[in-house]
Amino acid sequence: MDTLALDYRNPRTIIVTLLFIGIVVGVGAVIGTSTAPDAWYAALHKPPFNPPNWLFAPVWFALYVLIGIAGARTFLRDASSPAMFIWAAQMVLNWAWSPTWFTLHLLWPAFAIIIAIFVLIVAFIATTWRSDRIAAVLFMPYAAWVAFASTLNLSIAVLN
Repeated sequence: MDTLALDYRNPRTIIVTLLFIGIVVGVGAVIGTSTAPDAWYAALHKPPFNPPNWLFAPVWFALYVLIGIAGARTFLRDASSPAMFIWAAQMVLNWAWSPTWFTLHLLWPAFAIIIAIFVLIVAFIATTWRSDRIAAVLFMPYAAWVAFASTLNLSIAVLN
């Protein structure tokens, strides 16, 4: 297991990491602000465990920073690895979920997307566990949040 091989004193490592964080947070912020909850979402029946709307932005910001760091670590190790492909695939689906839910109002397709995201998160953790335990661990809060969000997505879809 080689979890500390990346040299964070190396300018390339720092630049790549900051670029990954910036892209993930930046795209997430653009999507989040352009698909913010509206009257349609407010009118939906929600389960009692639905968090307040203000909670989502800080949670996603923190998760996006962790996702960006994990992506940068994976890219720096091997940009053409299966782990990098999995990371990119989950990111594309992550960015597709909000427009599917909040803009298109497609609750069940959004549920299918979030389940696929969860599967890819688990696959990323499993794929990187031996080669980069840090990247794998960085995805664990993301896995927990997406498991919760999947349950919330399913509950709202069933109630509506």
